Amino acid sequence: MTERLDKLSRRKVLAGLAALPATAGLFGAGVLPSVARAQGTTVVNMVGVTEAPALLSFVNTSSLIWSAHVSEGLLEFDLDMNPTPLLATEWEVAPDGLTYTFKLREGVKWHDGKDFTSADVKFSMQTAAKYHSRNRSTFSKITEIETPDDHTVILHLSAPTPFLLKAFSSMESPIVPAHLYGPDENPLTHPNNTAPIGTGPYRFKEWVRGSHVIWEKNAEYWNPDLPLIDTLVAKFILDPSARTIAFETGEIDIGYRTPVPFRDIDRLKEVPHIAFTDKGYAYDPPNIIIVEANTRVAPLDNPKLRQAIAHCINREMINKVVFFNYATPCAATVVPYHAAFHLDEPSPYPYDIDKAKALVAEAGHPDGVTLSLEYVGEDQRVLGEFLRAAMGRAGITLELRGQDMGTLIKRVYGEQDYQLHLASISNLFDPQVGVQRLLWSKNDIKGVAFSNGTGYSDPEVDAWLEAAAVSLDQAERVELWHKVQRKVMQDVPHFPIVMAAWQTISNTRITDHTTNAEGFEGSMARVKVVG
Repeated sequence: MTERLDKLSRRKVLAGLAALPATAGLFGAGVLPSVARAQGTTVVNMVGVTEAPALLSFVNTSSLIWSAHVSEGLLEFDLDMNPTPLLATEWEVAPDGLTYTFKLREGVKWHDGKDFTSADVKFSMQTAAKYHSRNRSTFSKITEIETPDDHTVILHLSAPTPFLLKAFSSMESPIVPAHLYGPDENPLTHPNNTAPIGTGPYRFKEWVRGSHVIWEKNAEYWNPDLPLIDTLVAKFILDPSARTIAFETGEIDIGYRTPVPFRDIDRLKEVPHIAFTDKGYAYDPPNIIIVEANTRVAPLDNPKLRQAIAHCINREMINKVVFFNYATPCAATVVPYHAAFHLDEPSPYPYDIDKAKALVAEAGHPDGVTLSLEYVGEDQRVLGEFLRAAMGRAGITLELRGQDMGTLIKRVYGEQDYQLHLASISNLFDPQVGVQRLLWSKNDIKGVAFSNGTGYSDPEVDAWLEAAAVSLDQAERVELWHKVQRKVMQDVPHFPIVMAAWQTISNTRITDHTTNAEGFEGSMARVKVVG
């Protein structure tokens, strides 16, 4: 029956495509064609599965997918995570790990014609340390930023931060033009977030909400050999089946994080003009798919109710039914990709509906309880329906509340007005960067997206996190992170489910889209058309 419904849905989408005017294509007139050379212009179309509220990841990490086209960091990282020059041409870390010195590239211009200087780096780091959900902890040991001249930056730390150098990529720590930010302006709502000015290989051209974003080649880019194409287009396609068809028809050239339904992967691998790669995820590895609970208020301030929810989660079955065995069941917040740091232990609350039902009653709800689950996109809705069915058997009525990314961020992190939140959370290159933000009590700040959304606070966990952040002993860091995960698994402020399986899907007519560890989240400056 499911296969038949899939075919019917597919026919409806195809019928809708056939009804469109020939000039409109899948996404409407006025949007540039896929990998075409029209009057000498080369265009590459990318797909967005959701639409973030910003295009710059400076203080909004939901925007990292597009940020690096325009805004650059100090360094890039090759496929083995070795740093290479970008806005910084040289760098030196003192043997004690307390001083970092960067020599900046000279002759770099902002897209508005102003000179890039060390003042921009200082402003960006200081602001990110206050507002960025991950850099709040990553930069927390930076006590002073010296700028002795326009092309030198010296960081002084109060304690070592062994993972700090890796944080200076374009998507994680973009440098912004300090001259655009007034002293009284809020970086969280600044216009540069939605119409960014950067130093990068592409200039922002337009954003038509609900449709597309266009970036054009920066003819004054400091590297005269890049970029290799003229125009990048991001098209927002919320329907998963429509994304599959867009790859098949050539309307879309590239997308990352497996942007099609998992049921379609095997079939798409047989299509001659479609290629798959799992490279380009070393910097930002596969996410943890997780349900977060608002532990600040009733009823989820009661640990018994959270334990009941934990007993409703059958990770192996979810992987099989929802992810078509393209994911890895995971009960810990640190994903298996980080093999050393990952705690490979089962949940202390195994799948047990009878136990869950008893705990719901013990939590003060003998007649059951109703909870709401916030989510974004069709892909998350499918998982939400699976969870709703399981929880319903335990006396938990789950109301699914789908919305766009901007509304969800405002509700969960701005207003903190939610009960359960289904999320896909980056671990990044080190759990100290990607996971600490979710658990550190000092990162519970209204308005900062993808910070400590659950309101979790535990002095012991805070102490372990802070010790791991400054230790130069890898074995000690691993042991501390195992303690953190074990304690959090007991306290269940959130419910890790699976580690997603990520692949980048592309048209074979484009190449060099994944040339370093940042992959699709990098600049796309080296991508080119071969046919």
